[in-house]
Amino acid sequence: MKHNILIETEVCDLQHPDLALFFGSSESALLHYFEPAPGVFIAESPNVIERALFAGYEPIALLTEAQDAGAVRLAEQMESWLMQQKREQQIPHYVVKKEQLSKITGYPMTRGALCAFRRKELCSIEELCRDAERIVVLEAVMNPTNLGAIFRSAAALHMDAVLLTPGSSDPFYRRAARVSMGTVFQIPWTAMDVKKESWPEEGIAKLHSLGFKTVSMALRRDSVEIDDRTLHSEKKLAIIMGTEAFGLSDETLEKSDYTVKIPMSHGVDSLNVAAASAIAFWELGKRL
Repeated sequence: MKHNILIETEVCDLQHPDLALFFGSSESALLHYFEPAPGVFIAESPNVIERALFAGYEPIALLTEAQDAGAVRLAEQMESWLMQQKREQQIPHYVVKKEQLSKITGYPMTRGALCAFRRKELCSIEELCRDAERIVVLEAVMNPTNLGAIFRSAAALHMDAVLLTPGSSDPFYRRAARVSMGTVFQIPWTAMDVKKESWPEEGIAKLHSLGFKTVSMALRRDSVEIDDRTLHSEKKLAIIMGTEAFGLSDETLEKSDYTVKIPMSHGVDSLNVAAASAIAFWELGKRL
């Protein structure tokens, strides 16, 4: 007899208390859901949910649109995968009709499925960098859309890990994870603990102690060309990208080993940080 891991329940009212996890909790509340243990994040769309699942995150509740072919296939794949992992805990699977879900702002972006997952403990900087040669450091990048796009470029263009400084957005916020197409679950990342290492002074010193040369992306005349062979010959590079409004701090620039500027034309003086990241990762990901 088959043991069902997903326990399906049809829900007709979006105000049902069991749906509060999906629709009634702020990102901050989810982050602290199991405090002091790591909290919860909501993954939207089958593709993002699958990548979170395959990355080893534990699902705690699934919500899908009734009679949606993609959602049905996702539920079947999820149950099959959980059984292969010999996970025996039962997980609630809430099924809601499309006419109800369509009342939720932005629901079409979810493509018929949402899943709540438990977070994991973040690793240390030393663990993150142990086998890495090219890492990304995001200095207070606050826009979840930009953050998600940067993660997608980092995963695709030869970066090994991402380190977030204090003030950066959370990669597991719904919009960030969705924009990244789930690559936030595919590339290792951690957040700097300001109580342990101040940024940039102690943070950059830590990167140097781990063998990294630091490369700040900034609009400065004394910059090194992005295709400079010296950069390609460095065994370990930490590529530092700045906040959308103000770029990198003066202290970060002063403490960095290199400053690199992307050459531009037609009088354009800067690129969106997400667009700049793709160019930087493509070029600086090369090794001699």
